[in-house]
This record gives sequence, structure tokens and C-alpha cells, in this order.
Amino acid sequence: MTAMTLHSPYVAAAPVDRSGIWRNGLAASLAVGLHVIVLALLVRGWVVESPPVEQPAVLRTQLVILAPTPEAPAPQAPAPEPPPAMAQPEPVVAAPVPAPLPVKPAIDPQVQAQKLQQAALARKRVEENKRDLEAQQQRERLESQNRAREAEQQRLVQQQAEQARLSAERARQQAAQAAVDSRQYLPLSKEAPDYPQRALDKNLQGDCTVEYTVNPQGKVENPKVLDGCHPMFMRPSLAAAETFRYQPRMIDGRAVSVPAVRNTFHYRIK
Repeated sequence: MTAMTLHSPYVAAAPVDRSGIWRNGLAASLAVGLHVIVLALLVRGWVVESPPVEQPAVLRTQLVILAPTPEAPAPQAPAPEPPPAMAQPEPVVAAPVPAPLPVKPAIDPQVQAQKLQQAALARKRVEENKRDLEAQQQRERLESQNRAREAEQQRLVQQQAEQARLSAERARQQAAQAAVDSRQYLPLSKEAPDYPQRALDKNLQGDCTVEYTVNPQGKVENPKVLDGCHPMFMRPSLAAAETFRYQPRMIDGRAVSVPAVRNTFHYRIK
């Protein structure tokens, strides 16, 4: 600090020294300037840095115990107390920052309408494809049923034709067998028919075949004239056939009827 000397008016005036007054004014100006500078630094935030505090030295020791030898065990030294551990500062855990929520973009009404229209068209197309597939399957089932029906009809027609052929063959065989039987199945007794007088008057000749059934008793039943017989010869031929008597036909020890037995009457003028 600078000492300032004040002169009292009551003190006896000493002879004024001009050089001393000039020196005192210069010192006062320097002191005022230093105070102004310090005040300005304080106002601007100037802080005097304190000297760094030196950390105290810490001595760390480690005790190593060696295995004692069997001859002379070494005395154990007392373990030095470990120096007090310095408190470690707790780690500062930062608070978790929540993830920002996803911001949904604004949906354009036109885009939404286009999407809805496309979805409707796709659904309609799927339904049409489904209907077409069902219709095609229905057609295929109908065609398959028609083919099966036609095949069944053809089979039935072929079966009927085969049955008709077998029936015709059986009838032909029966007719042939009946003809053979009629030729071989001769009556035991018979009478010749009367020659019609009108045929004699007209000098008519001819043949007349009569077909009948021989019952189990050997008698003639249901005689009938076949085609090709002259009307004048029909009545005498039927009357003569009813007089025929046959030996009953035996099959498995039982008498049976013999159908389609024929006999031909020959009318000749001698």
C-alpha cells in the first residue's frame, strides 16, 4: 500500500519542497490506477487460480508367503495392516433416453381409395376364378356321368343282343331237335286221312303238315296246320292227326310232354 502524508493547516508551515509534491502526486496516481485495474478485472470475472493440491503418496504393499522348508521353518512376519482404501467415486449412470415413437405417415385418401379398389378387384377376380373352376368341375362330372351312362347303355345293348342271339340259337337248336325228334318220334297207331271228294273231282294233289304236342299220356294236343297246305286238305289232316297215339317220352323216369311234333300228310291220286 502507498502511504499518503496529509498536511494540517494548523501545523506550522514548513518550507515547501516542489520536488516532494511532484513525487507524492505520482505515487497517488499509480495507486489509483492499480485499484482501477483490479476493480475492472473483478468486474470482468477474473478469478485468481488456486495452486493445485498435490495428492498424497500411497504406499501399496503385497505380502508373499513362501512355503517353509522342512529343516528350519521360517518365522512368520506379522502382516502389515493394509492402508485404508480410498473411497471410489460412484459411477454416474445416465438416465435411459426413451426411443422416439414412430411417426405414422399421413395416408393420402386417393392412395387409400386406390388400394381399396385394387383389393376389391382382386377379391372379385378370385371369386370369378373359383366360379369358373367349379363350373369346369361340374362340366367334367356331367361328361363323366354321360360317358358312364353311354357305356352302360352300350353294354346293355350288347348284352341284350347277345341274349337275343343266344335265344335265337337256342330256338333254332330246339326247332332242329324238335324236327329230329318229330321224325324219330313215330306214332304207335295212326289213321290215314280221307281224300276230299272235291279235290278228287278237281284232280288236286298236295302235302299238308300238321304240328302238335304229344302229352305225357301219348295223345295229340293242339294240332295246327302250317303254311303251304291247300285249304281242302286242312280238315282231313287235323282229323287224322288227332287219332295218332305215341309212346310217352320218359326223362329221368318221368313222362314229359313233347312239343312241336310234326307229321306231313301226302295227298296223291293213283
